[in-house]
Amino acid sequence: MALEHAILVSLTERPGTGYEIGQQFVRSIGYFWSATHQQIYRTLKKLHADGLVSFEAVPQDGRPDKKVYTISDAGRDMLADWVATPTPFPPMRSDLGVKLRAADMGDLSEVIDQLACHRDEAAAMLEVYRGFERDYYPDPDTLRGRRLNQYIVLRGGIRATEATVDWCDEALTGFRRELQNS
Repeated sequence: MALEHAILVSLTERPGTGYEIGQQFVRSIGYFWSATHQQIYRTLKKLHADGLVSFEAVPQDGRPDKKVYTISDAGRDMLADWVATPTPFPPMRSDLGVKLRAADMGDLSEVIDQLACHRDEAAAMLEVYRGFERDYYPDPDTLRGRRLNQYIVLRGGIRATEATVDWCDEALTGFRRELQNS
């Protein structure tokens, strides 16, 4: 996926300035696709040049006009084509996985500490996701349209993060046993 697609998805939900789109990345989209404000502004400029978004200049007192972007018909068409294009299964890439394969080459207690930190970060993210689920989707069986789409993506994040926590717990058990037996 390209940042262009993530921004267009954001604009299908609501028009916004580059700053507002950046805030949406911080609050929601960024949990699945991250971007800096600079990347967002640069991509909005390209999307505008390509005719995929338009903007309305809104005057501000004592400050430059702000640009409120909306997705164009061409942007909607491009996004619809992209949605219909098959997505290949992503290969698993994990620095931690490679590091764990070499755990016997280093200090096993340091590896355990790093793995425990990784697990704690995943567990904290899992609580954030579960908080979103509890606060924003209390009755998932009634969801439709955009809200259902958002919920399904959130559930994917929950399931993947639960698997990460479980895998870390399993790995920690094995490495701690290994440390005790050495």
